[in-house]
Amino acid sequence: MALWNTKKHVLSPPSLQELVEVLQNGLEDHFETVSVEVTRSPDLREAPFYLASEGISGNERIGDIGGSQNLRPFPRLDHKYSIRDLMDLMEMGDGLVIGAGAGPFHHVGVNTELMPNISFKDGTPNIQTRFAKVRPAEDSDTVRDLETSTLAHTCCPLPTSADSALLTNLYGSDGVPGDVLKIVAKGRKGTVDFAESIREALHAKYSQTVSLGGVFVLHKGKAKIHVMPDFSKEARPLKGKDNWLKFFNVSAPLTCLSVLHVNDPGLRLHPQHTHCFSEHGEGGHFHHDSTPADAEYEAYFNTAKAIYRIDGPDELYE
Repeated sequence: MALWNTKKHVLSPPSLQELVEVLQNGLEDHFETVSVEVTRSPDLREAPFYLASEGISGNERIGDIGGSQNLRPFPRLDHKYSIRDLMDLMEMGDGLVIGAGAGPFHHVGVNTELMPNISFKDGTPNIQTRFAKVRPAEDSDTVRDLETSTLAHTCCPLPTSADSALLTNLYGSDGVPGDVLKIVAKGRKGTVDFAESIREALHAKYSQTVSLGGVFVLHKGKAKIHVMPDFSKEARPLKGKDNWLKFFNVSAPLTCLSVLHVNDPGLRLHPQHTHCFSEHGEGGHFHHDSTPADAEYEAYFNTAKAIYRIDGPDELYE
């Protein structure tokens, strides 16, 4: 197992029932209709969720691994992660991990967006992971503007690799059914995206760290996403935008794996990270729906009881 620096932070989250009122009130500022409740999770292995385990409950935890420091100014290609090793560092045995990260370039051959979705039972993996990559122009008969094209990228299963690289955000649990937050929201009326609106609602109420992970589906409309291209041969700026990412407008239904935090306890966490995939071959890093009036979300989230900061910025460990 790789000996990545690991820092554990134990959380004491509010009850799910308490979060119902907080999120109901907060999300009503951002959506025309909202319903938040505590419910028994459905079988999340089924469409339209496609998770590698039935549920997202039991010993809930989050791993924040690597970070943007591994991408700039040049990629640090020695930062390759076995997800089984990451689960061990998160003090997990069998169970499920889902989330968002950078793909295993050492297996795929290029830099990609990763949708980790893996469960282990008796040491045997069930890999339902997807990845999205930018296609070279010659792979398509028609070359279109990357800002609007769906031909210029592809989202595919990755059943032969249980690795990630560079940066990865994982929500982990025993993968069993249990009580979870169910959020249904329709008709976005503000400028804040779905996951960020959840963070805003939590931040308005709590001063302690609250962390959630789970899955949501955009049932209708379109969404803006990005897909990282292959690694730049030129140095990228340490901060700010450099027009490196490639953006796309993609169609629902989209299944989104999401991890989010409010009130970082000093771990330099990625505040929110959401990657999506679809059965029609589109996916990547989810930004927001691009047809707000049509947007319909169905989400199942749970609270984390611990955060594991793994392979963080070096100064964390000086």
